[in-house]
Amino acid sequence: MSDVQADIRKMVDDNRVILFMKGTAQQPMCGFSFRAVEVIRRLGVPFVTVDVLSDPAIRDGIKTFSSWPTIPQLYIDGQFIGGSDIVMEMYESGELQKMLAAG
Repeated sequence: MSDVQADIRKMVDDNRVILFMKGTAQQPMCGFSFRAVEVIRRLGVPFVTVDVLSDPAIRDGIKTFSSWPTIPQLYIDGQFIGGSDIVMEMYESGELQKMLAAG
């Protein structure tokens, strides 16, 4: 495992809810990241964000880590959940709320 992959694994393992995104929670740099942040905020759970724009190695590495080509990427309890569209669908169906309540 490369250093970047090990760093990503540690971040995912150390944070119950982590969003790899473009920008920060306070200043998302794309609409998809903004939407993902807003969904998580509505649920009122603590979460951590990682700005992939500030680190090209993380930006490329997270795509390999998850085998998912786009950003943002949400992880809950060490599990890759998906990108913005999947997060929104899970929120609308109530599945995301159940997942977060279980932890």
